Amino acid sequence: MGHATTVGVVDVHYDDLGKAKAALVVCRELTFSTVESEHVADIARTAPYEPGALFKRELPCIRAVLALGPRLELLVVDGYATLDPQGRSGLGAHVADAIGVPVIGVAKTPFRTATHAAEVIRGAATRPLYVTAAGGFETAEAARIVAAMAGPNRIPALLARADRLARGRVQPIIDRHAI
Repeated sequence: MGHATTVGVVDVHYDDLGKAKAALVVCRELTFSTVESEHVADIARTAPYEPGALFKRELPCIRAVLALGPRLELLVVDGYATLDPQGRSGLGAHVADAIGVPVIGVAKTPFRTATHAAEVIRGAATRPLYVTAAGGFETAEAARIVAAMAGPNRIPALLARADRLARGRVQPIIDRHAI
């Protein structure tokens, strides 16, 4: 995937009333350093949280915001793509299956069965990010991409940006801009 490509970062935030806001930040390079577009979808009603089945709640929200943006060749989600070395599907694998593109999962906390996750240390952080992949993408390549993503901190800049957009803390910027 060394050529020009369309990649995105997505995140979803839920409120106490059963509503959600999904955010998508789109770039055209694997360093995720120049924002091409940003999209936000307000979801009026979400499924209740079901332990072990986060995808049931999150996938409709992700689909809603992806419908607002361009066709992606790679998507980064906040969470695990796979949950164990045997490939048990996490959110990222469900998304990859649903939209037909490779997905990189970036989790902030360890998951006991995800012993296969690549640990990526960024910036001056001492705690790693836990990187997994789905949709035909290799975890080692996903870890290299996450390590090279723009931003000096533990959390890559566009993962943080998607989180702030989903929380409504910033407004989407329509024009292309560098972070």
